[in-house]
Amino acid sequence: MESILETVDWWVLGAYLLALIAVAIWVVLQKNKNTEDYFLAGRNVGWFLIGASIFASNIGSEHVVGLAGTGAESGMPMAHYELHAWIVLLLGWLFLPFYFRSGAFTMPEFLEKRFDARSRWFLSVFSLVGYVITKVSVTIYAGGIVVSELLGIPFWYGAIGIVIFTGAYTIIGGMKAVIYTETLQTVILIAGSVIITYLGLQAVGGWEELRSIAGSQHFNMWRPISDPDFPWTGMLIGGTIVGVWYWCTDQYIVQRTLAANNIKIGRRGAIFGAYLKLLPIFIFLIPGIIAFALAQQGVLSYDKSDEVFPVLIKTLLPVGLKGLVAGGLMAALMSSLASVFNSCSTIFTIDIYKKLRPNTNEKKLLRIGKIATSIVVVLGIIWIPIMDKIGGGVLYQYLQSVQSYIAPPITAVFLLGILWKRVNSIAAIVTLISGLGFAALRILAEIYQSELTGFMLSFATVNFAHMAIFMFIASVMICISVSLLTNPPNYTAITGLSFGTLTDSDSAQNKESATTLDIILSVLLLVIVVIVLTYFTG
Repeated sequence: MESILETVDWWVLGAYLLALIAVAIWVVLQKNKNTEDYFLAGRNVGWFLIGASIFASNIGSEHVVGLAGTGAESGMPMAHYELHAWIVLLLGWLFLPFYFRSGAFTMPEFLEKRFDARSRWFLSVFSLVGYVITKVSVTIYAGGIVVSELLGIPFWYGAIGIVIFTGAYTIIGGMKAVIYTETLQTVILIAGSVIITYLGLQAVGGWEELRSIAGSQHFNMWRPISDPDFPWTGMLIGGTIVGVWYWCTDQYIVQRTLAANNIKIGRRGAIFGAYLKLLPIFIFLIPGIIAFALAQQGVLSYDKSDEVFPVLIKTLLPVGLKGLVAGGLMAALMSSLASVFNSCSTIFTIDIYKKLRPNTNEKKLLRIGKIATSIVVVLGIIWIPIMDKIGGGVLYQYLQSVQSYIAPPITAVFLLGILWKRVNSIAAIVTLISGLGFAALRILAEIYQSELTGFMLSFATVNFAHMAIFMFIASVMICISVSLLTNPPNYTAITGLSFGTLTDSDSAQNKESATTLDIILSVLLLVIVVIVLTYFTG
């Protein structure tokens, strides 16, 4: 296998990696005094860093590899997931004030404060398992593809090498190292991807030529309800259910906003992150469609959709720029890996180990968090061979399908828990456990669908996004029914953690944290989302 990089590219890539190491070393020299420093960067991070970190955490190599591949194969339907920018606003405006008032480090800890310890235990273990089967394994797999294509080395060498490099600065530097390196990685990733989009459009003959070659089907986000892969109902409604879970309740993302020292800064970081979230449509999905068009013109070829982005780099980029974009792809891989490592160690240390041994000193807690990270990585690598059997082998679709099964019960519990004070701890745990049962059943049915018949075959083959809707409706019904059939919670104990329990000072604080500029920027973003939804109709 031969590397696509030439001498100049290696120098550019080397300069990027040295800059990354320099940032990581600078952060490490700041020292982490305690768990708040290590896991939440001392709760003293600015809105720009928070927004950049949200974007970099989200945009892993599974986006670069998988989203470009989906664009080449299916066109625009997956853009619905990238327009979840409006849901990032929901994090800032609806959820974040409740999280800040609770003083929680983690999402499981918030559930304990709102409900009880059972919900905290459930979400802690569930989150760690979820990270292994979605984020860790997918990121390592996609990273292996990227690194082996770029550097001309075997898949496993590339994947494991970059895991060790990323793990080193994450384990040593904690959340500060993750956030500061991600800011640099965001700049590199956006710059590299914008260049490849621009050169791709030039190569294909411009925007109108691209639309002409790819055809209306590739540019249509709104597929019929009967579409087996991307029905618009599933993409819009099912996608929103997954989006609320991912952007508003998942430790992986929310931890960045909790690193702010007040609600206003945290919300502003979410707003900035929401604007950045609009970019993947134009810098990953559109390049996938460009690759499809160039393949039609005979300019390039690819065997699997997951090879699309590396092939674009090989074909389009001149010497030097290949090194920059290679750096961008490495950045995507490292930023998402660093984020998931940090989130895993936070949840394990704060929600599991500290819960079992509450008197453990801060120094030992930091050490335990570092050990937990390496275990999660090993489990992620073990899961990779199973991934091919789920989601039709297309990486981004695999990710969305698995997330569609694990999201609904968690979304229901958080959303109802904040919106309705009557939801109690029994309803929360029953909803979470029943949701896990449905999710496990569906994943197993997909893996073994060739052996199924009748109802179980139908259950295994219902579109993944429609399945998210059915599971969410079932979760909401279970949560409401159990709440009404059992005793109400102690409202005094959950003061400030749900609408209906807010004090006058809570309401006043909410008002003070909202500025006119933040409101205008949020409305403008919603307008942009509507314009994009309207434009891509085939």
